[in-house]
Amino acid sequence: MNCKITSNDFVVESWNQLIDEVYYDSWKPKMGRYRSDYAFRGLSDCRYQLKNSFLRNCGNHPELEYHLLRNFRKYARTDEPQHTTTQLRSLVLAQHHSLTTRLVDWTYSPFIALHFATSNTEKFDCDGVIWQVDFVKVNRLSPEPLNALLREEKCNAFTIEMLESEFLSLQKFDEAIGKGHALFFEPPSLDDRIVNQFALFSLMTEATAILDDWLVKHPDLYRRIIIPAKLKWEIRDKLDQANITERVLFPGLDGLASWLKRHYQPKNDRSQTSFT
Repeated sequence: MNCKITSNDFVVESWNQLIDEVYYDSWKPKMGRYRSDYAFRGLSDCRYQLKNSFLRNCGNHPELEYHLLRNFRKYARTDEPQHTTTQLRSLVLAQHHSLTTRLVDWTYSPFIALHFATSNTEKFDCDGVIWQVDFVKVNRLSPEPLNALLREEKCNAFTIEMLESEFLSLQKFDEAIGKGHALFFEPPSLDDRIVNQFALFSLMTEATAILDDWLVKHPDLYRRIIIPAKLKWEIRDKLDQANITERVLFPGLDGLASWLKRHYQPKNDRSQTSFT
């Protein structure tokens, strides 16, 4: 194993065991349906933290967040009138276009998380990981007025519209909620990529907070599935067969090129390897 195993970690040894684990606790007896309360995030290396891109890029300088977002809003050209684009909505748009933000990408789909855990073949010598976080319980820990929003809408995940109804800026959000809180919300359907990736985001009330640190204090809210390096090729091939690929998750020529590049990459140096 590349990483230290804890009581919240589950090491899988086969594809079948992996499928059982990603659907852990998804049966809801009262509904008579399988509906998971988990959000998923796949990482190619189990040693990686759940750091947001702002912290990775700017370090412990939270004051830079305001300037990044201010200039993004100033220079971005979108179809929406500027007066209708709130700071929170701009934050989502910035994240979607790879600006460093406090948001962290998650998905409702365990298979899409598996894609991101196995898409980088340069990391196939490392054990990967799927983070599973009970977003329903996380959101229920939110203080007022956030909890009131969930009760009013009778839902489990926030939407950008719900957050905008109370907070038009990140500063107002941070001040009203206070430090040490996390939540999950669904982004608006900006394009096919957001839709196809079945996306949602985690948001913390500090730009430089690390979600790992918060989750360690709430061990009942998460689990990690460790994917041994030896399983990655099998998982990757089966995901490709199921059409969970860059071609679908990143619609357009860039996604197509990424998929083809990986699809035709030999597993080893045997020149007789054939492809279809």
